Amino acid sequence: MSAYLNSRRLRLCGALAAVVALLAGTAVTAEARGWWAPRPHEVRVMLPEGNSNPAIANGVAVGGEVATYTSSGLGPAERNPAAPAGSPERYTDPELTEGKDGVTITEAQALVVLDAIVANLAAAGVAPDDVVTMTCYLVAPPGTATADYAGWNRAYRQYFANVDLETEEVLPVPMGTSEPAPPLVPNDARPARATLEIDSLAVPGWLVEVQVTATYPRHR
Repeated sequence: MSAYLNSRRLRLCGALAAVVALLAGTAVTAEARGWWAPRPHEVRVMLPEGNSNPAIANGVAVGGEVATYTSSGLGPAERNPAAPAGSPERYTDPELTEGKDGVTITEAQALVVLDAIVANLAAAGVAPDDVVTMTCYLVAPPGTATADYAGWNRAYRQYFANVDLETEEVLPVPMGTSEPAPPLVPNDARPARATLEIDSLAVPGWLVEVQVTATYPRHR
């Protein structure tokens, strides 16, 4: 009997030692990464250090009890009936770019898409500053070798990442080659974002499609 008890104690001590080692290793790993898991109702955004106006987050952690909303991929609506059907220009909105110079076709379409994102979020009971992740798909405009990332990024700043995180000042942003001006939608959100160039989108003439995930209620 004593031999059995001693063996059982040894196994128990070994199991406890393994758990302690595992927890210690986890703590060291978490500390080394400089990151922490959120509480159940928290959303934590990892931002680049030393930058009060980053375009995007390094990552986002969402607690297990935070409700989220994910939009479908949204492309631009036909808001320019003067342009030929099926052309990229058909999916722009002259009102959004009125008075601006040098706006690219991708930039103009992206403005329409992001405007639609705002309406989509509102219908779901969330807002642009609740967005935590974003995926954008770009197609190279006709006659060009690659997608227009610069145009997309200018349009993005009109709706996201245009408030200084330290001063809370709304920052002027450029549209096309025009002088920077107040953004269309002031918003301090920095989503974790991916942008991909692909060969084509579902609708002929589309150059931009965007999908977002937002959290509600918002806790940061």
